[in-house]
Amino acid sequence: MEVILLENVRNLGNLGDKVTVKSGYGRNFLIPTGQAVMATAKNLAAFEERRAELEKKAAEVRAAAQARADKLAELGTITLKANAGEEGKLFGSIGPADIADAITAAGMEVEKREVQMPEGPLRALGEYDIDVQFESDVYQSIKVVVEAD
Repeated sequence: MEVILLENVRNLGNLGDKVTVKSGYGRNFLIPTGQAVMATAKNLAAFEERRAELEKKAAEVRAAAQARADKLAELGTITLKANAGEEGKLFGSIGPADIADAITAAGMEVEKREVQMPEGPLRALGEYDIDVQFESDVYQSIKVVVEAD
């Protein structure tokens, strides 16, 4: 199934790209969320008419995301307290929701889905660099320190 992307989609393409995706992904996710339209001649012509408007909107969204990333960079280090054993292992773990709540408590709104933890939740005391993804190509790294409670 070929679709035309109406915004930047991570690991797929940028605004205006004509890409081939599996039909279920296109029909059940991309099209209903407004991220893409079917690649027909009519839709392609309609997209070209709206291209300037969509690019302006995408630039505004990217600028807002970059402003949020700059604000997050000013926060510096986030410290979390957790119950831990004598060897430094946590009783439980610290996940994206915990980090998002700590950043929000520090004065900046961050959603759980924006916190990227590809190695999984934190299970030991120490310092970690965590990426926060505000937009498909706008990241900001923040230092998270996990201390014993």
